[in-house]
Amino acid sequence: MSEEKPPSKPLLRRLISKIFNQTLKPRAQLMKALEEAEDNLVIDPYSRSVIEGAMQFESLKVRDVMVPKSKIIMINSEATTSELLKVMVSSYHSRFPIHNQENDTVLGLILAKDLLAHFARDEKDEFNYREYLRDALSVPESKPLGELLREFQQNKSHMAVVLDEYGEIAGLVTLEDVLEQIVGEIEDEHDQEEDNIIDFGDGRYLLQANTPITEFNEYFDVSISTQDSDTVAGLVISGFTFMPEQMSEISLQGFHFKVLKTDSRRIHLIEVQRAQEVVDSNSATN
Repeated sequence: MSEEKPPSKPLLRRLISKIFNQTLKPRAQLMKALEEAEDNLVIDPYSRSVIEGAMQFESLKVRDVMVPKSKIIMINSEATTSELLKVMVSSYHSRFPIHNQENDTVLGLILAKDLLAHFARDEKDEFNYREYLRDALSVPESKPLGELLREFQQNKSHMAVVLDEYGEIAGLVTLEDVLEQIVGEIEDEHDQEEDNIIDFGDGRYLLQANTPITEFNEYFDVSISTQDSDTVAGLVISGFTFMPEQMSEISLQGFHFKVLKTDSRRIHLIEVQRAQEVVDSNSATN
């Protein structure tokens, strides 16, 4: 059996030119060039998914990937040393927002390593987190992810507090949350299984696209038929009758679905609202 030959240099140059020379190139042409590059073994499937993720990256906002306030692990500004330690050990995180509950603000961030250093020195006094408090980057939920990534790089930050239009805490976003939109899930041995459905608290829900229809029905107390689709992604694709692009929207069976992240093969993330709430929101803004 003869070995598969790599693409010729002229073909390689043409494919790379198509992929990276995006000037005046429609998105469909670029996606076609990626498909051709994979078919001709210029790039592998993972590399293609990373490039597609980077292409979609600038279209996403902080609000699309943040951890909502209800899911944030914050430490009360009045917490004792033992309470700090208990929270840190149980969560496995390395950075923690210090929360002033009286005026609902984040005073700053503390690192688990600072508390560990306190114990390593065998200090007898209470740990004074104020001596180690680091400034917390604050960003609006409407900020594009590309801008946030550049801000993280410039400020050498790994975490930002997300504020809504009223300046109140809406959620939290980390550097890992941002990078995952390009390279896919980054997990370690302490990561817990994430919820398939996350409630942002403002009528919006973030769904993993592979969420089973049965789980969707149970969560929203509805009875969407599962005859043609087993997952929410399947339901959305059948509604479009084709693989939708990023930011495509469709209303189906009383819900409004927006595709947040997809690639040439499957949908990854979907934003969901009840259809009537979308109508009411649009009426209020007109």
